[in-house]
Amino acid sequence: MKKPPASAHKTYTSRGASTRQRIVDTTASLVYAKGVEGTSLDDVRAAARVSKSQLYHYFADKDALVRDVISTQAARVLAAQGTALTQLDSLKTLRRWCDCILALNGGGANGGCPIGSLANELSNKSEQARALLVAGFNSWEDRLAEGFAKMKENGELGDSAIPRDLAIGVLCTIQGGLLLAKTSRSEGPLKVALDLAFNHVASHRRSLTRSSPSGVSPSAKRRRR
Repeated sequence: MKKPPASAHKTYTSRGASTRQRIVDTTASLVYAKGVEGTSLDDVRAAARVSKSQLYHYFADKDALVRDVISTQAARVLAAQGTALTQLDSLKTLRRWCDCILALNGGGANGGCPIGSLANELSNKSEQARALLVAGFNSWEDRLAEGFAKMKENGELGDSAIPRDLAIGVLCTIQGGLLLAKTSRSEGPLKVALDLAFNHVASHRRSLTRSSPSGVSPSAKRRRR
């Protein structure tokens, strides 16, 4: 028998909120390791140490729980990047961000990108889940685009740089690298992807003409000889 839906706007005591978050965190860990399909509500109950009635008190069904997991994982992915992402404003800080991504996913024994793994499993199965995944990727894309916009404003990137396009390209490249790194259990593909992403952004660097003391560029001097 289907349980009645839990209210999305329900308020909880501090203890209740803590229990609910424990369920979400536990489910996120299980899903990251085993996938949504491979994680049952019985698995969640056992790992989170809650009863069936408690579980259904907070979540109407597995789909509702998974939606909270998506939002939680998207927030975690951004938070894990910390200032490496929020302070992105130069090629130097872009390299720092690349190093951060590699450190977070290094060693080869990782489960890939939490958002990317969920997207691969759920995008064609649930429109609600897909919308939440799109929102998660968009937030990541927005942060990157803001950083590239700052690089363009401070003159490090030239007119050819389109911050939004650069953000999409970098994110696509990194997701591919994370997927191959997960599959091969090697950080090699991710290193290659990060170098490609960095070099692509750097290719839009503003070219500066070096001036001679007399104010005439070296190339102009050569033409006069």
